[in-house]
Amino acid sequence: MMEDGPSRTALLTAYARAYHQVADRGRIFTDPLAAPLLGVTSAELSESETLAKNHPGAVAVDRPRRLFFATRARFAEDRVAAAVAAGVRQVVILGAGLDTFAYRNPHPDLRVFEVDHPATQEWKRARLAASGIDRPGTLTFVPVDFETRSLAAGLESAGFGRTDPAVFVWLGVVFYLSATAARTTLEYIAGQARPVEVVFDYLQPADTDEGRTYQQARADRLAAIGEPLFSYFTPDGIAGQLRALGFTEIEDHAAPDLIAHYLGESVGFEGEPPGALRAIHILRASL
Repeated sequence: MMEDGPSRTALLTAYARAYHQVADRGRIFTDPLAAPLLGVTSAELSESETLAKNHPGAVAVDRPRRLFFATRARFAEDRVAAAVAAGVRQVVILGAGLDTFAYRNPHPDLRVFEVDHPATQEWKRARLAASGIDRPGTLTFVPVDFETRSLAAGLESAGFGRTDPAVFVWLGVVFYLSATAARTTLEYIAGQARPVEVVFDYLQPADTDEGRTYQQARADRLAAIGEPLFSYFTPDGIAGQLRALGFTEIEDHAAPDLIAHYLGESVGFEGEPPGALRAIHILRASL
């Protein structure tokens, strides 16, 4: 986390979502605000040299990771839509980064709480203003520096209804937390009024020498930019933790399987899925 703006991974995710709109056949997810929020045009995204010249901070993202970022966003927003149809009127986006759901929110009576580090939110709000993206009345920013303030305190001060049902969207965060910190957040979510649902992604530890070598190299690269990985979970292990907290319905997808669900045969992965996707799971749990 940089003190003067978003993390590199938050930018990577945003550029992936923007580039997905112009580069990938078989679009999984539509986000017309991703590029404007970053201040890039479709033409720039389509021409790598132009993008690098005009936007030195642009992050190149390969197709497998673009598809993953699009897939997890699609899955999460599909789950939010299902919850709204069932009567839920609050969604909390934990570690919102440069997510744009709140500004595309098709549900006029759904309140959106964006929780993130104050520096990220300040940078994002400046970008929203610069790009002319209006802040809707249904959105509440919840700046939380977890070193000095708890999630509970931040949401309470923002007017979040603890005794009302809610959906929590928690993408691209869990693997950067300790197992203890992740469990603390899940305990908070489990204490929400029913029905409550959480959608998050996590990393499964590799079970081959090749996989372990790949994971270690990736972890080293992230640590070098100040974003070290701290936690891995097995599907059985995380499911056990969730059930112990009271979650009764758990749906866990390996990233390649969920991408294939949306794209079918057009996914185009030959043989084993790319290394970047093998360890990633996307999970939803409700109670």
